[in-house]
Amino acid sequence: MNGPHAIAVQFKQVTKSFGTQRILNDVSFHIEQGRALCVLGRSGTGKSVTLKLIMALLRPDSGEIWVDEDNVVGMDAHHLSSVRRKLGYLFQDAALFDSLTLYENLALPLARLTKKSKNEIDELVHRTLTDVGLGGDGGKHPSALSGGMKKRAGLARALVLGPKILLADEPSSGLDRITASEIDELLIRRRAEHGTALVIVTHDIHGVGRVADRVAVLDKGSLVAFGSVKEVSQSESELARRLITE
Repeated sequence: MNGPHAIAVQFKQVTKSFGTQRILNDVSFHIEQGRALCVLGRSGTGKSVTLKLIMALLRPDSGEIWVDEDNVVGMDAHHLSSVRRKLGYLFQDAALFDSLTLYENLALPLARLTKKSKNEIDELVHRTLTDVGLGGDGGKHPSALSGGMKKRAGLARALVLGPKILLADEPSSGLDRITASEIDELLIRRRAEHGTALVIVTHDIHGVGRVADRVAVLDKGSLVAFGSVKEVSQSESELARRLITE
């Protein structure tokens, strides 16, 4: 099942509540390896919770969550660790260590989680930074970077371990249109060149039109639309139509 269209992420009837507030209600969807899923919805509709459930940082009240070929619900810490190695996570604020240079930010997980030599780490860090347009910036600290450069650096750190699946939380937030488009291009290229599956939480409809193979629209905890951009634009859900066309 590890061909180009193997399932990368699948939710099967997932429900999640915090106290009396139901965040996700019987939600099911999937995305294949090498494809991009954009998750849309108004604030507080469970989009970021969806990413945390994929990473098993949260557990659902019921349902199954499959990452690659593993159901992460109820999985022990040892097995979870190996599953998480397949995941990269681009945080909304890039989440870089301010006290470390860009090079050190990327080298740290390689040194801790792989058996690569210093030379191998140097080469991989430089290649990854070059891929996102920061090849000459490895010696800089995050405080010296613009917002767009920080996003690129955060993306580089999310990709340095070579994940099969990249999760991205609002990758274009706070960026101007040109810089946001450059981030979109990096994501599109990663999917094309490496077969990486993308799960992207976003409000950026322009980016959705360029990046998404599938769109999932959440509203009040329910999945109200799922399909291609064209299919969602013609959905029975008024919210879904508005989100995809405005």
